[in-house]
Amino acid sequence: MKKVRKNIAAVDVGTNSFHLIVVEAGGPDKFEIIDREREVIRLGEGNPGDIKTINPDAMKRAIKTLKSFKGISDSHSAPLRAVATSAVRESSNKNEFIKRVWEETGVEIEIISGHEEARLIYLGVLKSVPIFDIRTLVIDIGGGSTEFLIGEKGKTLFSVSLKLGAVRLMQKFLEGPELTDESIQECRNWIHGELFNVAEAIKEIGFDSCVGSSGTIMATGFMIEALQKGRKSNDVILNNYEFAREDFLKIRDEVLKRKTEEKRRKIPGLDDKRADIIPAGIIILDEIFELLNLKRMMISSYALREGIIIDTLQKEFSESIEPVFSDIRKNSIKHLAESFEYDHHHCEFVASLSVQLYDQLKPLHMLDDKCREYLYAAALLHDIGYQISHTNHHHHSFYIIKNSEMLGFNETEISVIAHVARYHRKSHPKQSHDEFSSLTEKTQTIIKKLAAILRVVDALDRTHSNVILRIDSAIKKNEVILKLVTDELKDPEIELWNLERRKGLFEEVFFKKIEVEIFKK
Repeated sequence: MKKVRKNIAAVDVGTNSFHLIVVEAGGPDKFEIIDREREVIRLGEGNPGDIKTINPDAMKRAIKTLKSFKGISDSHSAPLRAVATSAVRESSNKNEFIKRVWEETGVEIEIISGHEEARLIYLGVLKSVPIFDIRTLVIDIGGGSTEFLIGEKGKTLFSVSLKLGAVRLMQKFLEGPELTDESIQECRNWIHGELFNVAEAIKEIGFDSCVGSSGTIMATGFMIEALQKGRKSNDVILNNYEFAREDFLKIRDEVLKRKTEEKRRKIPGLDDKRADIIPAGIIILDEIFELLNLKRMMISSYALREGIIIDTLQKEFSESIEPVFSDIRKNSIKHLAESFEYDHHHCEFVASLSVQLYDQLKPLHMLDDKCREYLYAAALLHDIGYQISHTNHHHHSFYIIKNSEMLGFNETEISVIAHVARYHRKSHPKQSHDEFSSLTEKTQTIIKKLAAILRVVDALDRTHSNVILRIDSAIKKNEVILKLVTDELKDPEIELWNLERRKGLFEEVFFKKIEVEIFKK
């Protein structure tokens, strides 16, 4: 195992608030938090219901905060990973937001799916409370969404993300100077309808313990602690803290009877900045307790941001960690591939040759190991669209990949894989293609380079008969020489003909001609 001491930082770009942690890491699952910050941003403000846009004021607050967080992480010499959840992934102007953040702060935002968010939360919880061997329901109530996950021994058995968040529902039902019984009931009915089927599925799978994390649940714990111990502040450690349903119901009643934000600010243990949204969060939690018939809940002080740290470390130490962690991305690709019928043998062959060529061309493409993984995934899945139809199957492949839940990958990574698969044939990447043009210039460049390599290799198995056994390449001043080792019993004529038709993108992207030499084996 590698020995290393290094600092890394993570930001949870949430709907209600942004959280930064900086850690000193000593291995794939060992770290100590050395700095932390939290700032309430309300990224989803002005959007009753679904989060359609990030408004200009919220965007300014976000950029200002991320600039500060970047400064803090730089002061610790800590590379920063920022992960965005429901507010960003739902907004129509998310690409503008990501671009502005990058240009003004140097922070690259990752957008993750609800399922990936739940997985990362579970990683954080596993580090925080002793539940590894116990089938556990993990619940995380955020500003824009609520994640549910059932896990056991590090494996996810069930996960779902619902658009039930404290900020979202406050804006939809409870915004105004005073709570009313009618608005509370309307909010409760909505939550019940959204949650009922998920609750039934969770009860059918079953669980032995329940752990809650993040804003609303932490706030509930602080209020219960303050009520029981007579404290006036929330300066206590709640990790592993367990509360009973009866304790929660007292807090529920206390919160909902205080009809104004000003009155709620006086509740012992409640953070002033949460006084406006806490009724919505409490109603969500109340419905969860009711529909799942929960008796008790344990609190984890670790959640998404700590999960980001662990995920980052596990990827870095992938050679030294257990398969349950290192194989998450590989298993996601494998599961998706096995769900559809197409020529798997051809795609596996192309994937193998693609990374072979990728490794040989490193001085030319100057990409990292993550991009190697994207290429392998795209090659493995490039013909998945055949399940729908042969005609334009590359478009179908793009759609299937883009809309699949691939655990371990963020939204940008999934988009890269989908685009590379889409451009394995027919037209080159163009600015007139809306999905492609909406991506950052850096991401577009990665797609072009990977698609160029995939087009060449896919062309060399045009007959799906594995005529080319190996590729040995040589990079020259004005050309790339592909030395193709072929089966002496098979004629590569069709493959070479197809290469002539498909090499254009490669030559366009890398500014070098492709020349071929044949060696019979």
